Order: sequence, then C-alpha cells, then structure tokens
Amino acid sequence: MGQIASSVFRRALMRLSVALAALVLATPLAAQEFEPDCAAAEKFLGKAVQQGRTVGASVLIWQGGEEACFAASGDAVREEGKAFSRDTLVQVFSMTKPVTGVALMQLWEKGAFGLDDPLHWYLPEYQATRVLTGEREDGSAIVAQPRRAITVRDVLRHTAGFSYGPGGEPQNAADRTWQELDPLSADNTLAQFSQKLAQVPLLYEPGTHWSYSAGVDVQARLVEVLSGQPFDSYVKQHIFDPLGMADSGWKRDEADLARLARIYVAQDDGALEAMPRDEWLKPNFMGKPMTMGGSGIVTTVDDYMRFARMLLDEGELDGVRILEPATVQLMATDHLDPRIGPENRSWLVGKGNGGFGFDFFVRTGPPRDAEENRGTTGEFFWDGLPSMLFWIDPVQDMAVVFATQKIDFDGTLHHDIRDAIYGADYTGAK
Repeated sequence: MGQIASSVFRRALMRLSVALAALVLATPLAAQEFEPDCAAAEKFLGKAVQQGRTVGASVLIWQGGEEACFAASGDAVREEGKAFSRDTLVQVFSMTKPVTGVALMQLWEKGAFGLDDPLHWYLPEYQATRVLTGEREDGSAIVAQPRRAITVRDVLRHTAGFSYGPGGEPQNAADRTWQELDPLSADNTLAQFSQKLAQVPLLYEPGTHWSYSAGVDVQARLVEVLSGQPFDSYVKQHIFDPLGMADSGWKRDEADLARLARIYVAQDDGALEAMPRDEWLKPNFMGKPMTMGGSGIVTTVDDYMRFARMLLDEGELDGVRILEPATVQLMATDHLDPRIGPENRSWLVGKGNGGFGFDFFVRTGPPRDAEENRGTTGEFFWDGLPSMLFWIDPVQDMAVVFATQKIDFDGTLHHDIRDAIYGADYTGAK
C-alpha cells in the first residue's frame, strides 16, 4: 500500500472509530433484568425492628408506572404502641434539600438568574464574605478576599465554602463566629439567617472543596428574593399543591401530633431512647419563624413518593409539569470539577461511586464492591438525618422511599434495604 493510500486508510479508520465511540456513548445504559424483591424488603424491615436496629420503618417502591409494594414494621410511637403505617408523618430533615433545589431551578427556568452568576448579585451581603486563612493568638480569624466570587452553582452543589456550624466543640475561628451568630437559630427568619451566614468566614475557597453546608438554606433565601414570596408559600404553591402533596409542609399544628412518628436516639449501648419532646417537635410545632431550605419538611411516604415520581418522570406527574426534562437531567448530573478530588469531598465519597449534582448524589459508576450500597449507574438520591432515604433509578424505571426515625444516621440500614430490594448480586448498569 502506498504512503498516500495508507494515510487515507488510517484517516478512514480513525473516523470509523470516532463514529463507533459516539454510537456507544449515545446508547442508553443497559442493566440486569430486574424486579424489586418486595418480600425481601418486607423481611428486612421486620428483622431490623426485631433486632432493635430501629423502632419502626416503612418502604414504598414504585416501578414501571405502578406501585410495586409497600411494607411497614414496628412502631411510630413505641410508648403508645402506635404502628408505623402509610399514614405516619415523618420528619425528613435533609430530604428537604431536593425540594428546595427544585424550587430554585423552577426560577432558573424562568430566567431569574444564571447558574454562574455571582451570588452577591441577588444577595448583596455575600459581597463582603471572606475566606478563613488562619487565626491569631487570641483565636480571632485571619481572613482574605476569596480568589473568585461564590456563584449560584456553588450554592447548589456545596462548593461555596460555607460552614454548617461546628456540630460540637468549635475547631476554628469560623466555627466560633458561627457559634456566636447562630445563623440557623429557629428564631431567625431566612433573611436574618443569610445576613448572619455572610459574616461567617468561608472554610474553603469557592469551587475547591465539596463541603456539606447551609448552602441549601441560602437557596431558600434566593427563592424568596427572586420570587417575592415567603419560601414555604412558594413551595406550597409551585410544588406541593400541584403535586397533590397535601400532607407535606414545614409548620404543623397539634392535630398532626396524632400521626407524627417519634424520633429515637441510639445510646452508647445501642438502645433506642425517645428524643425529648421539645427537641422532637422543634421547630415544626413551636411557632418559630425559621423555615429552613435544608431541613424541616414533615410528610408521609406517599406524599414524598409523589415528589420522587415527578423526578422519575422527568419533571411531570399526572399531567402537571414541575420542571422541564432537561432541568431534571441537569440536576441529576455530576457537577463536581475533577480537580475536587476524593480528599476534598469530605464524607461524600462514602455515598458510593459517584459525585454530586444540584442537591443530589449522582451515581456515575456501578458499585465497586459488595461493601458499597447496591445501585444503578445514573441513579440519584439523598437522605436525611433520622436515617431517611429516597432514590430515583431511571434505568430500572424505579423510585424508592425508605422511612424511619432513628438518630444518629444509620447508613447500614440503607445498605441493607438496598441489598434486599436489588439483591446482593446486583451490579448495576453494565
């Protein structure tokens, strides 16, 4: 073969290779044939209660356009012998965050902001926010102007550098400032929260670390400013009411107490003790002004499943559109810069083989080993402090809501409910 002919042949081969690669990338993910194992899920719930791993729990599974199963075991209120049921109200804590993200992205669809706009364009208090660089001998903060502005995208993906408070003894000057200002006090409004958070030094330069934070409460304040409505009113009008989520909301009254599950706290010996009433009911039943974007929703598994089904159906449920399909896909795409390596992702790496989108963990590869939670490439999910969990598995056309009220957060329950539903040999998309 001559030199010219050989060169032409190589270029043709290269074009063919590129075309084949594009075809492979465009082919939808394939996964193992699968039906959720409802019997195994029900058996797991019963065993978990019997073993004292939780007081009560339920799971609701939706697949292929219909309910696959519901199962429940144990008590919602052990002291009263009140069973955990479909009608049980639960506090979902951080499973509030995806609801807040959906609310903000509705406003993005309307052109109210750009993802890479500086946050201070809409919340001017953050123009003065500084990053922590050290401490003086007296413990006061040494700060500097961030190398770049915090963007709305940073706020959506936990890369702004915000704190979530010390969670115990203060470790640095930013923690001490948080402790002094107490931005997330239930006595603050979202506007007061934002003004105070802006004074807390950033823990990291924006865009350099994934650091779980009060950023979703900043999202809630953005919703207020951009919509002109109180945050909870906006969510009720634009998400809860259209989706028929009549049992969902932040502020509750005494009538709801009859259906509210008690939160149980694991002791050093493993025993589960009821959380004191004032803590258990705060702030939902205490008449406090704070409506957090990152926590606070009280709901049922059926109500939250309506939200999950909307996401599974790419933004629509029963003919009502909440988000455009492309927006749901955007939220469920990994947005973490590869330069934010595992060492700069805190405990996110423990969630599995994946990254983070907008208020969701996003699975980008199959489970690496049997110790990792079962799941499918392309799924997205989040969970909540009292061991709550939901996930969307588009490949298997499935949504799952797992409800329990156990603190501290127990990831082993999530591992085992996924094993029960998927089976221990499930490897995900391949």
